[in-house]
Amino acid sequence: MAMGAAGWAALAAAGAFLAPGASSGEAISAPARSAVLATYSVNGQPIPCVAQSDGVRVCHGDGKGPSGPDFRLKTFDGTPLELYVTLPPAPVSGADGGYPLVIQSHGWGEPPKGPDDGQYGGPTARQWAKEGYTVVQLAARGWGDSCGSIASRLLNLPGCVNGYVRRDDFRYEVRDAQYAAGLLVDEGIADPRRIGAHGDSYGAGASLALATLNDRVMNADGTLSPWTSPKGTPLHLAAAAPFAGWGDDTALAPNGRWLDTQTTATNRAAPVGVQKMSIGRGLFTVGMQGAYYAPPGGDPDMVMEFALATAGEPYEKPPVQAMLKAGAQFHSSYDLLAGTFGTSRRAPAPLFLANGFTDDVFWADQVLVYYNRLRALYPSAPVELLFGDIGHQRAQSKPADLALTSAHIHAFFDYYVKGAGPQPTLGVTALTQTCPKSAPSGGPYAAATWAALHPGAVDFSSKPTQTILSTGGDPKVSKAFDPVSGGLSCTTAPAADEGRGVATYRLPTPTGAGYTLLGSPTVTADLRVTGEFAYIAGRLVDVDPATNTKTLVARGAYRIDPKAPNGRQTFQLSANGWYFAPGHIPQLELLGRDAPFLRPSNGVFSIAVSNLELRLPIHEVLGAISPNPARP
Repeated sequence: MAMGAAGWAALAAAGAFLAPGASSGEAISAPARSAVLATYSVNGQPIPCVAQSDGVRVCHGDGKGPSGPDFRLKTFDGTPLELYVTLPPAPVSGADGGYPLVIQSHGWGEPPKGPDDGQYGGPTARQWAKEGYTVVQLAARGWGDSCGSIASRLLNLPGCVNGYVRRDDFRYEVRDAQYAAGLLVDEGIADPRRIGAHGDSYGAGASLALATLNDRVMNADGTLSPWTSPKGTPLHLAAAAPFAGWGDDTALAPNGRWLDTQTTATNRAAPVGVQKMSIGRGLFTVGMQGAYYAPPGGDPDMVMEFALATAGEPYEKPPVQAMLKAGAQFHSSYDLLAGTFGTSRRAPAPLFLANGFTDDVFWADQVLVYYNRLRALYPSAPVELLFGDIGHQRAQSKPADLALTSAHIHAFFDYYVKGAGPQPTLGVTALTQTCPKSAPSGGPYAAATWAALHPGAVDFSSKPTQTILSTGGDPKVSKAFDPVSGGLSCTTAPAADEGRGVATYRLPTPTGAGYTLLGSPTVTADLRVTGEFAYIAGRLVDVDPATNTKTLVARGAYRIDPKAPNGRQTFQLSANGWYFAPGHIPQLELLGRDAPFLRPSNGVFSIAVSNLELRLPIHEVLGAISPNPARP
């Protein structure tokens, strides 16, 4: 299974790649086994461990069914969780323990199946173990053998009462990981000061939360306490590497009320965003097919939440507002970092953050909103960013780009967790989207900060009024660019204007050497709105006159505030890296409908757009060019 492949099956992995075929080996002898994971035991019998043909040792705690023992870990509240612990090869001499530990968290719909589960943005558990790390992989509560299946719940009905999916709640899934790490420390297997967290997608949310909590646990009431092992040893997260994740709980319903120049998110007081419909429905369906969702009234009641999101506007309902508040307080690492709900602030653990420019599940702004706040609060905190055509759909995730990402993660953990190797160069690295998939990505481009990646700009302006209609747009084009029902980032659509109800702006073709977009396109315009529940779906495309086709470069969603619908307004499209070649035409399209990706509005509206200005942040230092094409 390859992330970014067309169809929903790829998104079901939610960030995980599978590398099946773990090699089998001989069971560890009884005396040796008794010294490994003795805490995880049933009637004094430790979890079974198997030495692989390459020496790596794999311990697997699962529910064997009514006729066998239940080797699942009983976490802090008694919920039984399936786990894998992968250890380095047994040493020829010396102590067997005190290893640096990696907490490896899985993607949505992909509970771990063994040490060769491909962590999409980094090494597998087996690869970590060969480098001297111990790795713990939990099936998050509500998935797989962690109360996810009916059979697993029947093995321990009382324990599974709270074993439903909590959606990476700091108080539950994140605390489960902290508890498991503490047990490994108490067992002498893991070093309490050398712990790292890594995960993809859903697992990225957990690893970013672990870094943001930074040696604290969140209690059921939202208060924070020091992170210690069950026996009281203080624990320390040395670094984290979230891949293709989110920093803010508005990720799946963006409202466009944040700019990459801002150090504080301004979307809390703004209108509820526009649902990423195809993504949201797909994720919910994956969970319905393979997870244990809370019963009615549970926390979170994901069935009710999905029903509210699917029903759409108006969103000014008490259940929706309560849902949004809980999401921000218990699931949003940005709000935890900012101390939005009164918890004391603390600099996070050293962070390596990687997200995809062409990842429509979690846009690059999900990293940037967290990064900007972090840099404002803690300028000297170690943080490294990497962006590229990687991640969920529509990303192509070229092998060379994944290898570069993995190498960065490995170097980051070697220095900050293992305590070996040179200190990584902190800053921002970007790879550009290129077509076809066989072409190498552009770059890597490197800079000390996000802003330094794009010192130049191409400015365009258009005064005449154009009109956006809630019924406008070509459904075939929208489907082609949808991350679930459409194709990858190099998918093209006919270049013809989409007709009435779509505001279309064609920039001059670049001349000379062309220019490289490397940031977030910014749109500013005068708006006059009629109707209700209005929003703008923005798309920046590259039109190739030779083939009369267009390729999607960047997209965004901007919810109109019903309290202040008219006047001059500014919003951005998602960031990307893309080379506009001479002869090609950058084109901005503003629509009132982009289904199936975005949920169509329940209202009927029109938006008159005038005095539009578009700024493209570029890597080349060309200065602000308006409205002439770029110079070589």
